[in-house]
Amino acid sequence: MPDLSLVLQMLALLAVIGAFAGVLAGLLGVGGGIVLVPAFFYAFQTLGYDGPDLMQMCLATSLATIIVTSVRSVLSHNKKGAVDWDILRSWAPGIVVGAVLGMLVVAGLRSTTLQAIFGVLALLVGLYMGFGQAGWRLGPAMPTGVKRAILSPLMGFLSVLMGIGGGSFGVPLMSLFAVPIHRAVATAAGFGVVIAVPAVIGFLLTPIDGPVPPLTLGAVNLAAFAVIIAMTLVTTPWGVRLAHAMDPKPLKRVFAVFLILVALNMLRRALWG
Repeated sequence: MPDLSLVLQMLALLAVIGAFAGVLAGLLGVGGGIVLVPAFFYAFQTLGYDGPDLMQMCLATSLATIIVTSVRSVLSHNKKGAVDWDILRSWAPGIVVGAVLGMLVVAGLRSTTLQAIFGVLALLVGLYMGFGQAGWRLGPAMPTGVKRAILSPLMGFLSVLMGIGGGSFGVPLMSLFAVPIHRAVATAAGFGVVIAVPAVIGFLLTPIDGPVPPLTLGAVNLAAFAVIIAMTLVTTPWGVRLAHAMDPKPLKRVFAVFLILVALNMLRRALWG
């Protein structure tokens, strides 16, 4: 029987994390995973659940929340006709393959290795957010053939290694290939579903070594999943209203700096403890 005070502390921390992630998602269009994974890591570590597979649980739980938020997002965007179903259908098989491979790799790695991987990839995402230009292009249309066969599984693979949906890699990729930003954001939400569903099915069957928080099934903490979904439902609309009331571009650069600092701290802890 878990200690009640510890459970209450965990729920309070998760509620704060969920509220923050929801506001950021609405304000900046930032996917939840890029915030949730490091937040879960520090919260569970603070509560004493610092086992060798802690990062596995953080990645898996983040991806579980992404299933719900991405489905909601796709349905909402689809009502406005913004989802490019041709891109989604043609890229989905490769993304699924990459997501499954990513899950298998994550299941075989330890927390410190996954921290280092997250730190490197989050650093790249932060640098792109901070310094990327809307006019950058790699081509006039989304790749097909061999390029798609390489890029689609790579996107699924890297996304699972970070515990994120389709936004952090999918939106920049589509923008670089001249997909209008509103269609890129809408279609990337579909990528999130395709990434998260097969990965989470695998993670639910993945055993975790070391101490785990209450209500953990496989590598997914169900308490964190439920609290985060509930809080983001409440706070995401607040972020959307803030986005319409102010210019989010300077805030996006501030968040990029914050993300770079989080990434560097993850790298520091992975390399030097």
